[in-house]
Amino acid sequence: MTKISAFLKDEAGAVTVDWVVLTAAIVGLGLLIFSFVRPAVSNVAEQIGVELEAAKTCMTTDGKTC
Repeated sequence: MTKISAFLKDEAGAVTVDWVVLTAAIVGLGLLIFSFVRPAVSNVAEQIGVELEAAKTCMTTDGKTC
């Protein structure tokens, strides 16, 4: 019985469980924030692509249309 009671009283794995829960919470919050930020970043990336395409067109023409 002493080995079983010693095993049940041992708290060495409790720290690991705490870190796993904390890490899962941080990952969950990161995913939640990413879901709110993603549309704005996508719009900015799309606008950058439009501007780069316009600059490319401007550089390949004679420059009178820019």
